[in-house]
Amino acid sequence: MPKECILTKPSRNRCDEFLAAVRRSRKLHGRWVSPPATVEKFDTYLRRLRKETHLSYWVCTERGELAGVFNINEIVRGLFCSGYLGYYALAPHAGRGYMKKGLGAVLSEAFGRQRLHRLEANIQPDNEASRRLVQTMGFRLEGFSPRYLKIAGRWRDHERWAITAEEWRSRAGRAG
Repeated sequence: MPKECILTKPSRNRCDEFLAAVRRSRKLHGRWVSPPATVEKFDTYLRRLRKETHLSYWVCTERGELAGVFNINEIVRGLFCSGYLGYYALAPHAGRGYMKKGLGAVLSEAFGRQRLHRLEANIQPDNEASRRLVQTMGFRLEGFSPRYLKIAGRWRDHERWAITAEEWRSRAGRAG
């Protein structure tokens, strides 16, 4: 387990580092996710983050290396106060606990400072690592959506996992 992980905001200053990490992670990402892989797509990603409906956090190691990415997309405020959580690890740091620590920090941010009520993560059924990550953090399975998201050029089935602020606080209270 890492000593610490650091959440940071995505930055144009680290574009080359990010793109190199994505290239190293191609096999890891496979059919699960399609992160920005060119300068143009990276710039589009940063422009999207300027909108109030999107948040993104990079997980860094204690040495500052990029270990993963968390995005909260399509945030709706008001009576809904909800967003969709997406994430992916970056090689060579996958499987070392950075994503678990990072998700804990992202949930604290989402349910604390951002005052969201609910987050939903949509996960392909065969993505065991992703399913384990949300399960260990208290997400519950809500359902199955056939051909839900188009990833790597194909419509893929997904399971819907969710957690509310109340569930997170209850869990965080037990952990403390």
